[in-house]
Amino acid sequence: MTEPPAPGGVPIYVDGLKKLQPYWYNYTTMAKGRWLGREILEVVSTEFRDRSMEYYRYALESGVTTINGKVAKPDTIIKNGDRIENVVHRHEPPITAAPVKIIVHDKERQFIVIDKPGSIPVHAAGRFYKQSLMVILKHEHGFNMVYPVNRLDRLTSGLMIIPLSPILAGKLSKEFAGGQVKKEYIARCKGKFPDGETVCEEPLLTVDRQMGLNIVHPEGKHAKTVFTLLHYDTNTDSSVLHCRPLTGRSHQIRVHLQFLGHPIANDPIYSEERIWGHNIGKGGIDITPSEERAAPEAPPQFEFTTLDENPESLSKGTPNLSTPATQNSTTDTAAPGDTPSRKPMPRETGHDIGMGSPVPLSAEAVRVITRLRNMKDEDEDWGRWRDVIFRSKTALVPKRVLTPLPPQNRRRRGGPVEENLVVSDPPEVAVDVASVEEPLPPAEAGPDALELEEATEPDVVQLAAEDAEAKVAEYEDLMDKDATPAERAQEGKDMSYCPECYLPLHPDPKPEKLYIFLHALRYTTSLGCFETAMPVWAQEGWEWDRS
Repeated sequence: MTEPPAPGGVPIYVDGLKKLQPYWYNYTTMAKGRWLGREILEVVSTEFRDRSMEYYRYALESGVTTINGKVAKPDTIIKNGDRIENVVHRHEPPITAAPVKIIVHDKERQFIVIDKPGSIPVHAAGRFYKQSLMVILKHEHGFNMVYPVNRLDRLTSGLMIIPLSPILAGKLSKEFAGGQVKKEYIARCKGKFPDGETVCEEPLLTVDRQMGLNIVHPEGKHAKTVFTLLHYDTNTDSSVLHCRPLTGRSHQIRVHLQFLGHPIANDPIYSEERIWGHNIGKGGIDITPSEERAAPEAPPQFEFTTLDENPESLSKGTPNLSTPATQNSTTDTAAPGDTPSRKPMPRETGHDIGMGSPVPLSAEAVRVITRLRNMKDEDEDWGRWRDVIFRSKTALVPKRVLTPLPPQNRRRRGGPVEENLVVSDPPEVAVDVASVEEPLPPAEAGPDALELEEATEPDVVQLAAEDAEAKVAEYEDLMDKDATPAERAQEGKDMSYCPECYLPLHPDPKPEKLYIFLHALRYTTSLGCFETAMPVWAQEGWEWDRS
């Protein structure tokens, strides 16, 4: 059953997890090259998939995003040099309750050596900020300035050498880039790996940044990994390997093992038959370019009979929050009775797949990415497809105060702007749909706040509250028609929503799902040789509880 995080953002440890209270977060960034000339709604909906398409439009119409200090509309075009500030209600995923261990703290040479648990990202990215390694080192261990020169995947555990000065960071970075650092990893893979030494030198390419997917591709970067079998366990039909990557590509060990037909045994991406098919990517996939794309299909339990019901479609004729119902929000020239028209967003047609790829994708690669997305949706209890309760609400009212832009020479290129946030007592995290019928009260504005006319109460409501709630109840029944409310809660299928941003809350993951059998064991650099203890799962005869 999903346990609520502790109030006030204080971590709470429950069932092997570390959780945080959701909080409003003000993020600022400069426009990226791939965003230029595109509508901000298109950019947001293709860069992020946490919420439904319709929710992103609703949030933009609520005035939560500004460009150069002015509230952005969904159709605002992003230009070079634009400074984008976005207020989001951050729901950080749980991480493992296992602590980050400081193995070495060399004050004289100014570096630390740590043992990172799986599940913790090194840098703040995506849904993670306070639950990232850099923030944990600052707030829990007192290292205010750290300069990581290499990183481990979020799901990978093990050793990291982190300089505490920019000078040492520059020196160590050159060692990593020059291949002078000897890196040794331990992995447990599927099946009986060949005896002796196996070398894989297949080039690797990132084809989907959003899902972090990499494949073997001739247009990719050179990569080389040396694998040596340590032992094979018949009881789990898995092998423990010593891995030595001679290059440092993203997901290098994971993709090379998949290519060899022995993916990491519990890798949620590269060892999943539902994504890759029976061979699980052995020998690579077809790379023949294809224009094949298809609009995302709702899972069978969600039977949307009209576009208006589907939160993943920006249905024609749906009124927006800033336009009265008597006006046409799409075009001023449409004849009476005409259906407003607009160009579908890439995510609605499936053409967002491959937008960030450096090469044209094959039909097989598109199918792999589609299946990976669907599996992620399933793991999150189909949150995007039941993202409808906001339709019965007025505009979002973040607890923040906007301040004028600082002088040009004092602007930061990216990161949080937390000093602009209004701190208030947080509400309860999980509520029933019936408890959020009324719009949230507006935050108190400071004396220097900018007026946000776009964030006032709209003239129309997108959907009657009772209709939205009835739809939510219908979806709940579809998830498991035979289950009682108590049984659904026990299975993590309760339909509670965040009372501030109306996010469909996801069930908590199990701690054993937060890491993979890949561990950075030993690094040898000019600073010395450092290593961690062997992970428990690498022991010979280890019993794998898959229940």
